Amino acid sequence: MGVPREIAVVTILAAAQKIFSEHGFSGASIAAVAREAGIPKANIHYYFSTKEILYQEVLHGTVQEWLGDCETWLRPDSSADTALRGYVASKLAFSRTNPHASRLFAHEILGGARHLGDYLSTTLPEAIHPFKETFEIWMAREEIPKGDPTHFLFCLWAMTQWYADMQPQVTALLGKETLDEGDFASAAETILSLVLRRVG
Repeated sequence: MGVPREIAVVTILAAAQKIFSEHGFSGASIAAVAREAGIPKANIHYYFSTKEILYQEVLHGTVQEWLGDCETWLRPDSSADTALRGYVASKLAFSRTNPHASRLFAHEILGGARHLGDYLSTTLPEAIHPFKETFEIWMAREEIPKGDPTHFLFCLWAMTQWYADMQPQVTALLGKETLDEGDFASAAETILSLVLRRVG
Protein backbone atom coordinates (compact mmCIF):
# COMPACT_ATOMS: atom_id res chain seq x y z
CA MET A 1 0.00 0.00 0.00
CA GLY A 2 1.35 3.43 -0.97
CA VAL A 3 1.74 6.42 1.30
CA PRO A 4 -1.49 8.51 1.48
CA ARG A 5 -1.32 11.66 -0.63
CA GLU A 6 -1.70 14.01 2.34
CA ILE A 7 1.22 12.44 4.19
CA ALA A 8 3.40 12.36 1.08
CA VAL A 9 2.77 16.03 0.30
CA VAL A 10 3.44 17.13 3.90
CA THR A 11 6.71 15.16 3.90
CA ILE A 12 7.80 16.66 0.58
CA LEU A 13 6.95 20.23 1.59
CA ALA A 14 8.82 19.93 4.89
CA ALA A 15 11.91 18.61 3.12
CA ALA A 16 11.65 21.25 0.40
CA GLN A 17 11.35 24.01 2.97
CA LYS A 18 14.61 22.93 4.60
CA ILE A 19 16.52 22.50 1.32
CA PHE A 20 15.30 25.77 -0.21
CA SER A 21 16.03 27.73 2.97
CA GLU A 22 19.58 26.38 3.08
CA HIS A 23 20.44 26.65 -0.63
CA GLY A 24 17.96 29.09 -2.15
CA PHE A 25 15.93 28.38 -5.26
CA SER A 26 18.90 28.24 -7.64
CA GLY A 27 21.09 26.10 -5.41
CA ALA A 28 18.40 23.58 -4.47
CA SER A 29 17.46 20.54 -6.54
CA ILE A 30 14.59 18.08 -6.63
CA ALA A 31 17.16 15.33 -6.03
CA ALA A 32 18.25 17.02 -2.78
CA VAL A 33 14.64 17.37 -1.66
CA ALA A 34 14.06 13.68 -2.41
CA ARG A 35 17.09 12.70 -0.31
CA GLU A 36 15.92 14.88 2.57
CA ALA A 37 12.40 13.42 2.36
CA GLY A 38 13.68 9.87 2.01
CA ILE A 39 11.58 9.17 -1.06
CA PRO A 40 12.31 8.61 -4.77
CA LYS A 41 12.73 11.69 -6.95
CA ALA A 42 9.91 10.46 -9.19
CA ASN A 43 7.48 10.68 -6.25
CA ILE A 44 8.12 14.40 -5.96
CA HIS A 45 7.54 14.97 -9.68
CA TYR A 46 4.27 13.06 -9.33
CA TYR A 47 2.92 15.78 -7.00
CA PHE A 48 4.96 18.78 -8.17
CA SER A 49 5.89 18.76 -11.85
CA THR A 50 8.62 21.44 -11.58
CA LYS A 51 10.97 22.83 -8.98
CA GLU A 52 9.36 26.27 -9.31
CA ILE A 53 5.89 24.90 -8.56
CA LEU A 54 7.26 23.15 -5.47
CA TYR A 55 9.07 26.32 -4.37
CA GLN A 56 5.97 28.48 -4.79
CA GLU A 57 3.88 25.97 -2.84
CA VAL A 58 6.32 26.13 0.08
CA LEU A 59 6.26 29.93 0.05
CA HIS A 60 2.48 30.15 -0.17
CA GLY A 61 2.13 27.65 2.66
CA THR A 62 4.31 29.81 4.90
CA VAL A 63 2.32 32.96 4.15
CA GLN A 64 -0.98 31.15 4.68
CA GLU A 65 0.17 29.93 8.08
CA TRP A 66 1.11 33.47 9.08
CA LEU A 67 -2.22 34.80 7.85
CA GLY A 68 -3.98 32.04 9.77
CA ASP A 69 -2.38 33.33 12.97
CA CYS A 70 -3.59 36.82 12.09
CA GLU A 71 -7.14 35.59 11.49
CA THR A 72 -7.13 33.71 14.79
CA TRP A 73 -5.88 36.55 16.97
CA LEU A 74 -6.23 39.97 15.31
CA ARG A 75 -9.96 40.42 15.77
CA PRO A 76 -11.76 43.62 16.82
CA ASP A 77 -14.07 41.73 19.19
CA SER A 78 -11.05 40.98 21.40
CA SER A 79 -9.02 43.43 23.45
CA ALA A 80 -5.67 44.42 21.99
CA ASP A 81 -3.93 43.12 25.10
CA THR A 82 -5.40 39.61 24.82
CA ALA A 83 -5.12 39.43 21.04
CA LEU A 84 -1.56 40.70 20.74
CA ARG A 85 -0.35 38.48 23.57
CA GLY A 86 -1.72 35.47 21.72
CA TYR A 87 -0.48 36.61 18.33
CA VAL A 88 3.06 37.47 19.44
CA ALA A 89 3.36 34.19 21.32
CA SER A 90 2.16 32.26 18.27
CA LYS A 91 4.52 34.03 15.86
CA LEU A 92 7.51 33.59 18.16
CA ALA A 93 6.65 29.91 18.56
CA PHE A 94 6.68 29.62 14.77
CA SER A 95 10.09 31.33 14.64
CA ARG A 96 11.37 28.91 17.24
CA THR A 97 10.00 25.65 15.87
CA ASN A 98 10.03 26.40 12.14
CA PRO A 99 12.88 28.83 11.39
CA HIS A 100 13.45 27.35 7.92
CA ALA A 101 10.11 28.74 6.71
CA SER A 102 10.81 32.28 7.88
CA ARG A 103 14.36 32.28 6.48
CA LEU A 104 13.17 30.98 3.13
CA PHE A 105 10.59 33.76 2.88
CA ALA A 106 13.24 36.33 3.81
CA HIS A 107 15.59 34.98 1.10
CA GLU A 108 12.82 35.24 -1.48
CA ILE A 109 12.01 38.85 -0.54
CA LEU A 110 15.68 39.90 -0.45
CA GLY A 111 16.10 38.31 -3.87
CA GLY A 112 13.44 40.58 -5.34
CA ALA A 113 10.40 38.30 -4.82
CA ARG A 114 10.81 36.89 -8.33
CA HIS A 115 8.61 33.89 -7.55
CA LEU A 116 6.14 35.62 -5.25
CA GLY A 117 5.73 39.06 -6.82
CA ASP A 118 2.20 38.63 -8.21
CA TYR A 119 0.95 37.19 -4.92
CA LEU A 120 2.42 40.08 -2.92
CA SER A 121 0.89 42.74 -5.16
CA THR A 122 -2.58 41.22 -5.61
CA THR A 123 -3.65 38.61 -3.06
CA LEU A 124 -1.78 39.73 0.06
CA PRO A 125 -3.02 43.36 0.20
CA GLU A 126 -6.62 42.15 0.23
CA ALA A 127 -5.83 39.46 2.82
CA ILE A 128 -4.36 41.91 5.35
CA HIS A 129 -7.12 44.51 5.02
CA PRO A 130 -9.23 43.11 7.93
CA PHE A 131 -6.20 43.25 10.25
CA LYS A 132 -5.58 46.88 9.40
CA GLU A 133 -9.21 47.64 10.24
CA THR A 134 -8.75 45.87 13.58
CA PHE A 135 -5.73 48.02 14.38
CA GLU A 136 -7.71 51.16 13.55
CA ILE A 137 -10.42 50.07 15.99
CA TRP A 138 -7.86 49.37 18.73
CA MET A 139 -6.22 52.74 18.07
CA ALA A 140 -9.61 54.48 18.37
CA ARG A 141 -10.15 52.66 21.68
CA GLU A 142 -6.64 53.79 22.72
CA GLU A 143 -5.51 50.20 23.31
CA ILE A 144 -2.46 50.51 21.05
CA PRO A 145 -0.42 53.57 20.03
CA LYS A 146 -1.87 55.62 17.19
CA GLY A 147 -0.12 55.31 13.86
CA ASP A 148 -0.34 53.80 10.41
CA PRO A 149 -2.03 50.36 10.69
CA THR A 150 -0.06 48.88 7.78
CA HIS A 151 3.25 49.87 9.34
CA PHE A 152 2.03 48.54 12.68
CA LEU A 153 1.60 45.12 11.02
CA PHE A 154 5.05 45.44 9.43
CA CYS A 155 6.54 46.05 12.87
CA LEU A 156 4.82 43.00 14.35
CA TRP A 157 6.10 40.80 11.53
CA ALA A 158 9.61 42.23 11.72
CA MET A 159 9.97 41.86 15.48
CA THR A 160 8.63 38.31 15.66
CA GLN A 161 10.40 36.95 12.57
CA TRP A 162 13.73 38.46 13.58
CA TYR A 163 14.40 35.57 15.94
CA ALA A 164 14.29 33.12 13.03
CA ASP A 165 15.76 35.21 10.21
CA MET A 166 18.69 36.54 12.24
CA GLN A 167 19.11 33.68 14.70
CA PRO A 168 22.95 33.46 14.43
CA GLN A 169 23.20 37.16 15.30
CA VAL A 170 20.70 36.85 18.16
CA THR A 171 22.49 33.89 19.75
CA ALA A 172 25.89 35.54 19.32
CA LEU A 173 24.78 38.76 21.00
CA LEU A 174 23.13 36.84 23.83
CA GLY A 175 26.23 34.67 24.24
CA LYS A 176 24.31 31.44 23.65
CA GLU A 177 24.48 28.53 21.24
CA THR A 178 20.68 28.22 21.06
CA LEU A 179 17.68 30.18 22.28
CA ASP A 180 15.53 28.70 25.05
CA GLU A 181 11.99 29.28 26.30
CA GLY A 182 13.16 32.06 28.60
CA ASP A 183 14.64 34.00 25.68
CA PHE A 184 11.40 33.81 23.73
CA ALA A 185 9.38 34.78 26.81
CA SER A 186 11.61 37.84 27.27
CA ALA A 187 11.24 38.67 23.59
CA ALA A 188 7.45 38.47 23.84
CA GLU A 189 7.25 40.76 26.85
CA THR A 190 9.59 43.28 25.23
CA ILE A 191 7.61 43.34 21.99
CA LEU A 192 4.34 43.71 23.89
CA SER A 193 5.75 46.60 25.91
CA LEU A 194 6.35 48.39 22.60
CA VAL A 195 3.03 47.70 20.86
CA LEU A 196 0.52 47.94 23.70
CA ARG A 197 -0.59 51.27 25.09
CA ARG A 198 0.03 51.16 28.83
CA VAL A 199 -2.71 52.99 30.71
CA GLY A 200 -1.29 55.05 33.54
